[in-house]
Amino acid sequence: MSRRKKGEKIDGWVVLDKPVGLGSTPAVSKVRRLFGALKAGHGGTLDPLASGVLPIALGEATKTVPFVMDGRKEYRFTLCFGQARSTEDAEGEVTATSDLRPTDEAIRSALATFIGDIEQVPPAFSALKIEGKRAYDLARASQPVDLKPRRVLIDRLALLGRPDTDHADFVVSCGKGTYIRSLGRDLARALGTVGHLSALRRTAAGPFREEAAISLPKLEALGHIPALLGALAPVATALDDIPALALTEAQADRLRQGQPVLLTRDAPPSGALLRAETGSRLVALVRSDGASLKPVRVFNL
Repeated sequence: MSRRKKGEKIDGWVVLDKPVGLGSTPAVSKVRRLFGALKAGHGGTLDPLASGVLPIALGEATKTVPFVMDGRKEYRFTLCFGQARSTEDAEGEVTATSDLRPTDEAIRSALATFIGDIEQVPPAFSALKIEGKRAYDLARASQPVDLKPRRVLIDRLALLGRPDTDHADFVVSCGKGTYIRSLGRDLARALGTVGHLSALRRTAAGPFREEAAISLPKLEALGHIPALLGALAPVATALDDIPALALTEAQADRLRQGQPVLLTRDAPPSGALLRAETGSRLVALVRSDGASLKPVRVFNL
């Protein structure tokens, strides 16, 4: 398989269908090596035991990562009743058991209390920091992990089915910072039992959906850069929710130099965030002050 030399300028998004068993950081490294890209990042961590949409930013797309991180996420997950585990998923040790198995009716009745703005305590095995140390490092060392409740937004939570009495399948749409492992834990407790996630798949992250995702084997099979570039989504895909504003080439040059652009008419309202473009090329993210546009983030595309 041919490779470009390390550090090539490759710009765009790869919507990876991450497999179970692979961490997000190794997944980013594999994709970066395939493309030989200078820079790479991702739009939201997926645990090794989770699969699905992992948006990977290459080159100038790394400047748009925060917009994907802040976007809505969608998941399908399976909750296994009867066993609580230290990691809130199948990887951890059993910490409690229960013989109670909720009915479908009880589950549906409980779901309403988890929709909207709710408080959620993150899992002890998470990457959050406590006094400079990762929570999962403390948990693995059997040290106390004191994580405070956080407000998160759940837009949708629905029961999809029951494979058997021990399991229930769900779909959830949620905002930034939501831990699905914590959601499963808390839902089981609300039903008078205990539980953990036995399966988790992310189906959407911001504008990226599983229908457009590509697996690592398929990426590897493409084998060379021209074909690989066909698997890239444009940098601007992450900014689809931001209104576009067409500029002249002269105005675009000012933004590229970090200078504001004065607008003589039809100025966007003060505070508006816009996607400045010339032709079909993304130039910068700009903020309006009511009379001019000031560059917030300039793209070298």
